[in-house]
Amino acid sequence: MLTQEQIRTALCNVIDPELGISIVDLGLVYEINLESKTPADNPASEPEQHVHLVMTLTTIGCPLYGVIETDIRTELLKIGLPPERVEIELVFEPPWSMERMSESARAMLGI
Repeated sequence: MLTQEQIRTALCNVIDPELGISIVDLGLVYEINLESKTPADNPASEPEQHVHLVMTLTTIGCPLYGVIETDIRTELLKIGLPPERVEIELVFEPPWSMERMSESARAMLGI
């Protein structure tokens, strides 16, 4: 069974294409929720892990969201979560701000 920490670590490999910093260090990932669900087509089988991510972008309408979404699904697949078990909820409340960035992200941007 995967943990939130394992998922967070995998998401550290997802780099914002414009800034060159991970989406975790940028503070774009708001929540990581893990759920166990029994497959509807086989109720007698073992429950499967699903992840529901709540995240934002640095700006509304960021044209690179598709790249970020693909990278998220790729990194989570590497740790055993197939794309169909990953739900990404994109929100803009609360709005992203630089205060959400990690110290290392701030240092990389010279802030």
